[in-house]
Amino acid sequence: MHKGKIMSKSEFIKAGEFAKEEYEGLIVAADTEKGLYNIGVQLSEDKILLLEQATDNQVHERYHELAPRITEIQRQYKVNRDLSSYIEE
Repeated sequence: MHKGKIMSKSEFIKAGEFAKEEYEGLIVAADTEKGLYNIGVQLSEDKILLLEQATDNQVHERYHELAPRITEIQRQYKVNRDLSSYIEE
């Protein structure tokens, strides 16, 4: 997976054993093959923007650093607040 890639929610979480959404719109999934965590922002009901991958030691810090930027990132991708649809201009 590459940072900045938009993918389906099932693709985002398929490589991992679990996914967690502690903050609305920010999701983390374990990539057990690579031993990393994928951190993404939900753009629509089924679309996730991969923000970055982090190690076990980094994931909590990066996740909490990104949490305040959820709305800003979603606005850049023109996301409705209810995440019901992706708006294209």
